[in-house]
Amino acid sequence: MKSYRAPTWLPGGHLQTIWPALFGRRVAGPPVVYQRQRWDTPDGDFVDVDFLEHGSSTPGMPLLVMFHGLEGSSRSHYAEAFAEWARDHGLAFAAPHFRGCSGEINRAPRAYHSGDVEEIGWILARLRTWHTARGGGATLAVGVSLGGNALLRWAGEVGLSAASSVSAVAAVCSPLDLAAGGHAIGRGFNRQVYTRMFLRTMKAKAYDKLAQHPGLFDSARLRSARDLYAFDDLFTAPLHGFAGVEDYWRRASAKPHLADIRVPALALNAKNDPFVPACSLPGKDEAGAYVTLWQPDEGGHVGFPEGSVPPGNVFWLPKAVGGWLLGQLTSA
Repeated sequence: MKSYRAPTWLPGGHLQTIWPALFGRRVAGPPVVYQRQRWDTPDGDFVDVDFLEHGSSTPGMPLLVMFHGLEGSSRSHYAEAFAEWARDHGLAFAAPHFRGCSGEINRAPRAYHSGDVEEIGWILARLRTWHTARGGGATLAVGVSLGGNALLRWAGEVGLSAASSVSAVAAVCSPLDLAAGGHAIGRGFNRQVYTRMFLRTMKAKAYDKLAQHPGLFDSARLRSARDLYAFDDLFTAPLHGFAGVEDYWRRASAKPHLADIRVPALALNAKNDPFVPACSLPGKDEAGAYVTLWQPDEGGHVGFPEGSVPPGNVFWLPKAVGGWLLGQLTSA
């Protein structure tokens, strides 16, 4: 297991989650600059993909694809850290946005969700084709939180055929048991801080969606939603073909499908993650032969800060996870 120890000035899962996201250094060099492409989807919608502006492109250059977390984007702290790591290690980098997360509301009634297998597969296949046409090498993929669950859920669903799109995948701080994570974020401090933060933007987007598609859902129920359980039951589940929140959380969770994965896969989860109860993390008997589990005691949720003095940085995460992904290419 890759070792990690949090700085002594950042004790506990909440500080290790909040401080890196707000104050941790994301890059050590020049700012991350992206070029955006808008792709039309098969159902008449669009997704925006941000590509790292790279000084050079060499034959065989690997591509790192990063799927962001709930309400994240290519400008999330972890995204910019992974982008710089890719730049420093000679990789191309692409950050697809889930629908509605690129700064513009999408066209279709649907949005995005934790088990969006078809969307993940379509994006990866298109990126693989694009990268190969440019003379690129292997494609690697990392998903953060929601994006990681969706990525592993896809890998388990498609089994052997995943290798046609990716050489290895990684999930960072992902709630692989969505029910456990959903209930955890709806209690106590989590409810007062993280749930309010997420619902602020999620409800605003839902109202925009209702203006686009009148009658899509009950606006009174949306106003009264105070946690992700209620929001997912009203909005996420029915818009994406699930019977309700319990059905959505059960069917979209990656944990029951880990043993079906047939490409090298990493699942990194800190045991003090406020969103993901340690008791819900998969054990070796559930993971399958292709899945590596890293479960350090500390790190928070997508935190893993480093640095002997504030503000610290978030470089450990891409260094550890990116290094693992590259290692799968040399060991293949």
